[in-house]
Order: sequence, then structure tokens, then C-alpha cells
Amino acid sequence: MSRTRKRRMMNQINVVPYIDVTLVLLVIFMVTAPMTNPGLVDLPKVGQAMKQVGAPIVVTIHKDGMAEIEGKELPRDKLLFEIKNQLKTKDRAVVIAADEKTQYGKVIEVMDLLKQAKVDKVGLLFKPAP
Repeated sequence: MSRTRKRRMMNQINVVPYIDVTLVLLVIFMVTAPMTNPGLVDLPKVGQAMKQVGAPIVVTIHKDGMAEIEGKELPRDKLLFEIKNQLKTKDRAVVIAADEKTQYGKVIEVMDLLKQAKVDKVGLLFKPAP
């Protein structure tokens, strides 16, 4: 007569194999992480049509709100006329260089004049911080 021995159920989980697998995965990630370069960006290429034709027209706005184009101080009504004349000859961009003490409204007025002149390329000129 053979006695069959009943196996008791274990009430604990053996975690040693899970720790081994986790450590192997950790080593794999530590070895392969320096090989990847996530900061590399492949920028799109720009065709010849996107190159700037000439130097932009610089509209300077002083602290007192007076505007000038390339050294010539002009009132607001003549400023629009001068911008239109310079844009007839070439397709150029317009850059606004305003003093940091200039009121925000004065810059917006010049931008509105540029919109009336149907200028598509408008930018703001600034000096980068050191």
C-alpha cells in the first residue's frame, strides 16, 4: 500500500526569478541608453524660393514714439508711403526695432501701418541677452 503524500499549497510567492529578470533588463537598458541620441533633429531643407532677396527694411521706433526708416525720421502718414515705395522695387521683409522704453501702442501702430501696406514678412528686432 502506497501512501500518497498530499502537497500543500504555498502561500508565498518566490520572487527570486523576477528579480533576476529585472536586473538583466536593467543592465541591458544601461548599456544601450548611451548608444541612442534622442537630441538629434533632422531639419527640413529649404529651397531657393525661401532665401531672402535683400536686406530687410528696418523701421526704428524711438522712446518718444518717433519712427524712422533707415535713418530718415518720418511722420506716420509719410511712413506708410515710404514703406510702399521701398516694397514696390523688391520683395523685402520689414523689421521693427523699437527702444525697450517705447510704449507698446506705438509698436502696434507701426505694425498696423505695415498691415495696411500689405507687408507679409514682418519681424521684431531684439538684442539677445548676454
